[in-house]
Amino acid sequence: MKRFVVGADRGQSTLLPECLDDWIDESNPVRVIDAFVDALDLTELGFDGVEPAATGRPAYHPSVLLRLYIYGYLNRVQSSRRLEREAGRNLEVMWLLGRLVPDDKVIADFRKDNGPALRKVCARFVDLCREMGLLAKASVAIDGSKFKAVNNRDRNFTRGKVERRRVQIEESVARYLSQLDTADRQEPSETLALKTTRLNEKLAKLKEEMQRLEAHEAQMLASPDQQISLTDPDSRSMATSGRGSGVVGYNVQVAVDTEHHLIVTHEVTNTGSDRSQLANVAKDAKAVLQVDKLEAVADRGYFNGEEILACEEAGITVTLPKPMTSGAKSEGRFGKQDFVYLADEDVYRCPAGERLKYYFTAEEHGQQLRRYWTNACRTCAIKDQCTTGKERRITRWEHEHVLEAVQKRLDENPQAMRVRRETVEHPFGTIKARMGATHFQVKTLPKVATEMALSVLAYNLTRVMNIIGIEPLLAAIRA
Repeated sequence: MKRFVVGADRGQSTLLPECLDDWIDESNPVRVIDAFVDALDLTELGFDGVEPAATGRPAYHPSVLLRLYIYGYLNRVQSSRRLEREAGRNLEVMWLLGRLVPDDKVIADFRKDNGPALRKVCARFVDLCREMGLLAKASVAIDGSKFKAVNNRDRNFTRGKVERRRVQIEESVARYLSQLDTADRQEPSETLALKTTRLNEKLAKLKEEMQRLEAHEAQMLASPDQQISLTDPDSRSMATSGRGSGVVGYNVQVAVDTEHHLIVTHEVTNTGSDRSQLANVAKDAKAVLQVDKLEAVADRGYFNGEEILACEEAGITVTLPKPMTSGAKSEGRFGKQDFVYLADEDVYRCPAGERLKYYFTAEEHGQQLRRYWTNACRTCAIKDQCTTGKERRITRWEHEHVLEAVQKRLDENPQAMRVRRETVEHPFGTIKARMGATHFQVKTLPKVATEMALSVLAYNLTRVMNIIGIEPLLAAIRA
């Protein structure tokens, strides 16, 4: 006999209320959140309100709101209003908070007022991962990704955007003036009068917009990087990997463990380029892992001689490709890589077999650069394939051997770039999917850094629960 499962009558009374704990089994992730927060010293981490005030309305303990935020970011619920709703209807949140229901302003203020402490919570979980042996391999992949800010593109101004918008306004003004001239030559009518009024209104609006644009331009030119954002003042317009595309947002840097794909360290910046980020991120990762030597792999966007040298001096072995920026190579002539440096003789051997001798050292941008050339270029049979000048000159940085060692490591391990891609792009994709299309919910760099820390904590929690399971993680937290 076919039949459906029938639910309980909503109006039926029960003799005894059901125990809330019965709804949360031992393998539920909320038990990990509860145990992790219980194990934290909130006073040491710097949370406000750990000790209640002597007067005033009773406050929520920081542990309650911290549990709520960790749960929210673990389950793609970042909004304070949505978290308030979850506290009143979600059995897991009811169990986690003891049926407390903070209002959305209290929830939002907690994230706003406890940024440094929340970032320390994220770092504390990474320390726990290290203590559990999940970060035993001293190897990381470093990368950056652009995250959208709460700032529309139209609310961001650069030199190029101001010029393009000015041209658009001037073209519109010219078009409307031309239409007014045409109207003046026609017979007066009610329809024509309405059209003329409408055109004058549009011209007045364009005049106001031009005045606003001039004010934004003056503010933009006065800023250090000649760029302003009106909604989130710390966000910046940044190019992305898509050709001709960009985003107004932040550049998030991460170092990811190559074995378990856990995020070891992260930093939120509003600098669009990665070229000056390598040493800082690598040193932070080395400090977190508490190792003497660290292996780091990055993409060509991080190639910077001084950054690589700083890593070398700090005991960090870097592997990354060098970008092809040679103008000669792009024009079909020999590039610097076609010249072989002979260390014993301190000369370069060119493709024709001639030796380029050292002549002098020059200082440029704080770097000591050695110059090499030969007088044999004038009679060389393949000179047209090498240079358009009198002779081909080669410049060698005083620490060039460090860059050559990087290239040698890449040649010996061609799979390094594949490892980097498979390691570091997974966390970014996962975090962005959880954040949704708008990415960040808050404004200004310090608050964005706090929100990113919560997203990283949620990602790492999920990874560890998937790697070792919930019960072993609970045992490690309570140990």
